[in-house]
Amino acid sequence: MIDLNAAGNGLEGYSLLCAQLEALLADERDFVANAAQFSALLYSEVPDLNWAGFYLNREQTLVLGPFQGKVACVRIPFGKGVCGAAAASLQTQRIEDVHAFPGHIACDSASNSELVVPLVKEGELWGVLDLDSPLTGRFSEADQRGIEALVAIFMRLTERF
Repeated sequence: MIDLNAAGNGLEGYSLLCAQLEALLADERDFVANAAQFSALLYSEVPDLNWAGFYLNREQTLVLGPFQGKVACVRIPFGKGVCGAAAASLQTQRIEDVHAFPGHIACDSASNSELVVPLVKEGELWGVLDLDSPLTGRFSEADQRGIEALVAIFMRLTERF
């Protein structure tokens, strides 16, 4: 597991993860293969996660995609819960306490904080990357910037499903 706080601000650890993701996806463009690899990398290397995966945009509904963790909600409407809010707004959602989030969908009652990054390419929403943690306040601004950088690599190296 990478020490994401090695440089004090967490960005050095994310720089290493970015290099790993670039190498992992270098010779593959398939969405499902890359999403599976990306979620496995995050789940194994980012500390204190209990879920890491994708929800895909299917006609204004998010449908479960490749992930690591416990079984999950299969469909999430746009605007519902943290994932639906990210999909509807096209903005990253970093939530310190999901139980205080209006309309939170509790797919796993052990999750207490969440980071959701929309997957947008050329103005089109492909879906969202969802990270859950059992720790309240797990995701910092540095985590958000690091995960957004990883998503940018994923989107650059991956073709639409």
